[in-house]
Amino acid sequence: MAEMTSRQRMLTALTGGVPDRLPTTTHHVMLYFLDKYMGGIPYPAFYDRYGLDAMMWTVPYKADASKGEYFDPNQTFIHPLDHTHRVVSDNWRIEPESIPNDQYKTTRYNFVTPKGTLSMVLQGNEYTDWVVEPLVKEKNDIDLIAEFVTHPTCDVEAVNQRAEAFGERGLVRGHICYFDIYGQPGCWQDAVELIGTERIIYETYDDPEWIHALIGILQERKKTFIRSLKGARYDLLELGGGAASSTVISPKLFDEFVAPYDKELIDLAHSVGQRIVYHTCGGMMPILERIADMGPDAMETFTPPNMGGDTRLAEAKQRIGERVCMIGGFDQGHYFQNCTPEETRTEVRRCFEQAGPHGGYILSPSDHFFDADPDLIAAFADEAKRCVYAS
Repeated sequence: MAEMTSRQRMLTALTGGVPDRLPTTTHHVMLYFLDKYMGGIPYPAFYDRYGLDAMMWTVPYKADASKGEYFDPNQTFIHPLDHTHRVVSDNWRIEPESIPNDQYKTTRYNFVTPKGTLSMVLQGNEYTDWVVEPLVKEKNDIDLIAEFVTHPTCDVEAVNQRAEAFGERGLVRGHICYFDIYGQPGCWQDAVELIGTERIIYETYDDPEWIHALIGILQERKKTFIRSLKGARYDLLELGGGAASSTVISPKLFDEFVAPYDKELIDLAHSVGQRIVYHTCGGMMPILERIADMGPDAMETFTPPNMGGDTRLAEAKQRIGERVCMIGGFDQGHYFQNCTPEETRTEVRRCFEQAGPHGGYILSPSDHFFDADPDLIAAFADEAKRCVYAS
């Protein structure tokens, strides 16, 4: 078989085909890792250095001036790998307030509307950020979100310019919009970040209609974004998130509060010519078929047990491998640190042998990594190139 470009290789796998060799990439490459271990090289240079099949993330929003929307003047940081500018209006202003804290950077974000102010508190360190005070405190808080939250759309022209410049180096990837400041692409997953995991699970039993109302509000915002994607040269868009994994909620809750809403979004994305990968970091085995039934083009992350998941890769391939492309499966916690290159190579080969047969598989670490040995990443990339499909 003739050698493929990185884009051809991964697109072949995404559509269930057999490429020239095992497509191999990463989810994100964290800025912390690039700064600490790679001398601060640009994101695309990481893929070039190791000969990996590249992902180029971009989610440029567009503000609708006819609706009084504009880019947030209070946004001081634009992530260089994402390009997302927050969209606000005079009725939905986001005002940050620094809170002194000796250990973590702590910020309160006030969402100012004509009928009241909502707020959430985030903390962060050099690795990541997390919510310490959820936005939704009273049940009628969601009424303010429904009435005043902005509905960003995709800047299709910006996506296409970046896709043209990226060419055949790999896939252009983005995600379905999520709630301002902190959220996740899936409907349920976005709601979890606004309420908190324990509370939302309790409320599915105590007041399920309220949870359905909130999820519906968030879904409408995502539908606006998806409808605007027509003509955008994305190769793959992420939906989902870890809060719907089977290590967080039961299959029963998945059936009622996750699948109906996200399936609608997947169908809508397909109607405007976009592919969807459903992201589940955590347990997947009890809900594999449920995720596949929603109709995504690909599923990730197939996190192994030693990384907090439950994936048995060969079984997963047998159960849903003919229905969707599988992305992930590699244990980056144990094979990007504190092992020998040969052990890393053995893990690559295991993934290929269990999930690679008949194509439809892209090797990737199961989600992010922060600390990693560059020599082990080199072994990961090199061994993957040796995983060739028989002609």
